Amino acid sequence: MKRGALIAAVASAALTGPAQAMVGAPTPGGHDFQEPATQVMREIIDFHNFLLPIIIVISVFVLALLLWVIVRYNRRANPTPRKFTHNMLVEVIWTIVPVLILVAIAWKSFPLIYMQERIPEQAELTLKVTGNSWRWDFEYPDLGVRMTANLLPEEEARAQGRPYLLATDTPLLVPVGATVRVLVTSNDVIHAFAVPAFGVKEDAIQGRVNETWFNVDREGVFYGQCSELCGVNHAYMPLEIHAVSRAEFDAWVVANGGALASTETPAEGAPAEGAAPAEQPAAPAATPTR
Repeated sequence: MKRGALIAAVASAALTGPAQAMVGAPTPGGHDFQEPATQVMREIIDFHNFLLPIIIVISVFVLALLLWVIVRYNRRANPTPRKFTHNMLVEVIWTIVPVLILVAIAWKSFPLIYMQERIPEQAELTLKVTGNSWRWDFEYPDLGVRMTANLLPEEEARAQGRPYLLATDTPLLVPVGATVRVLVTSNDVIHAFAVPAFGVKEDAIQGRVNETWFNVDREGVFYGQCSELCGVNHAYMPLEIHAVSRAEFDAWVVANGGALASTETPAEGAPAEGAAPAEQPAAPAATPTR
C-alpha cells in the first residue's frame, strides 16, 4: 500500500470522530503485529513475546555449538579423535532440557488454543461469511441483513483517501463489546477470512462451515484480506470492518433492511407481555469448533 494512502486513511479516521479512532492496517516497513483490538490478539502477542526469546536462545546455542565443534575438532586441530561414542550426562541433559522447553511452551499455548477454538456461550451475534471468486458475501441471519463487499476501485479509493487494496465498496459493521460468532464457508475455491487486529484467520472451504469468533473492544476501522492463494485475483479480496457503537450499529441494521431483535413481532405462541416467563432449559455447552 502506498504511504500517502495510508496516511490519508489514518488522517481521515482521526478527523471523522471517535467511531473511527483506530485503524488496523499494515504500515510501510512494518515488522511487528498490528495493534490488537481483541483479547485473543493480545494473548497471541503475549505468546509470541514468550516464544521468541526461547527461539533466539536455542538458535544461538546451536550455532555456537556447531562453531565450537568445527574449530575444536577439525582434522588439523584434533588429528587423533577419541573412540568413545556415548556420554551419559550429555545424553540425559540433551533429552531432558528439550522436554522441559516443550512442556513450558505447551503450558502457555494450550489455553490460547482453547480460547481461540471455543465459541463463547454468550455469543450475541452470528455473522456468516462466504468467500467467492473474487468478493465476500456477509450475512447477519438473525437480523436479516445481507451484503456483498468488493474491492474499492483505485480511483475511488484515492479520491476518498482510503487505502487501495484494503478498502471495500461496502464496509461491514460490528458493534463494540459484542461477541460475534463467525461462520465461514466458500462457494468455489478455498479462501481465508483473516483480520490481523482481531487475531482471526479461518479458512473458507466449499462444502464446509468453519467457526471462529471475535469481540472488538474499541471503535475503529480494521482491514484484513483473504490469506489463501485462491487464484488470479487473490490480492483483490480485502476485508473492511468498522467497529462502531451499539446505536450506530442498530441504525445501520435498520438502514440495510434488517430488523432488530427488540423490534421483532413476537412469534405465535409466545407469552404475552407482562406474563411470567416460562422456565428455560439449561444452556447448552459451548459449541466446539472442530
